[in-house]
Amino acid sequence: MPINDEQIRALIESWAEAVHLGDLETVAAEHAEDIVMYDVPENIHGIEAYRKAWPPFFTWQADGAVFEIESLDVTAGEDVAFAHALLRCGMPEDVARNRMRLTLGLRKEGGRWVVAHEHHSFPLNDESPLTDERSSADEGERDGEREVRRVHERWFAQTAAKNLDGMMADIADDIVSYEQEAPLQHLGVEAVRAVCARGLGQDDAVSLDIPDLTVMARGDLAVAWGLDRIRVGQDGEHWSRGTRVFQRRSGAWVMIHQHLSVPYDLDTGVVRSDLRP
Repeated sequence: MPINDEQIRALIESWAEAVHLGDLETVAAEHAEDIVMYDVPENIHGIEAYRKAWPPFFTWQADGAVFEIESLDVTAGEDVAFAHALLRCGMPEDVARNRMRLTLGLRKEGGRWVVAHEHHSFPLNDESPLTDERSSADEGERDGEREVRRVHERWFAQTAAKNLDGMMADIADDIVSYEQEAPLQHLGVEAVRAVCARGLGQDDAVSLDIPDLTVMARGDLAVAWGLDRIRVGQDGEHWSRGTRVFQRRSGAWVMIHQHLSVPYDLDTGVVRSDLRP
């Protein structure tokens, strides 16, 4: 949808410029009331919390930090869309090595695009500092959501079985994945397969589930997000943030983008892998 792509691209570019200028009204303007943001240090729910999250960043940025889009990709349907981007974010002396990853989930409300989900993160080795409103009559949308949930259920089962081939079955060959570990982006299913293989390569049992999974589907595009719970053995439990984007290709839903991150403390630089919901 070229027109939708252009509108969304303009919206995101305007948002990024407003962040750089410290213009809170414009930063928050095109966001849904029920926005869910996975920010670097914390998770944000609702537009008021979203607005309150920005002033400390503006204060830090006023000391000379850079915030600008380096690359931006948009995929839009009729009334749901997603975008993923890499941004230069940091002080001028650091920005050569700092890239922030950004994933956005958008929906149309009253004929205009709004951001319903926003996810920011840096790779862990970087040294840088929804309830979906839908008509109950639209069975096609509900079918899409159910099918995407079934994809997740298959992942949970295949992870527990340590079946790497089964885990890869619903992942697109051309996936772009922002993993917790470096590099900035993992391109293609084989790169994701290697990450998953390392996660499964231990003697202990491994399980994955997403208790608070939210899925928003329209047409052939869907966005899902929630807190990932990974258990290793009897005692190990780890939580992280996950955003995933799906496209229906040849009648089957496949994941085309993934964004995973763990919050870290901006004051100490310590990764907060101990956090629980």
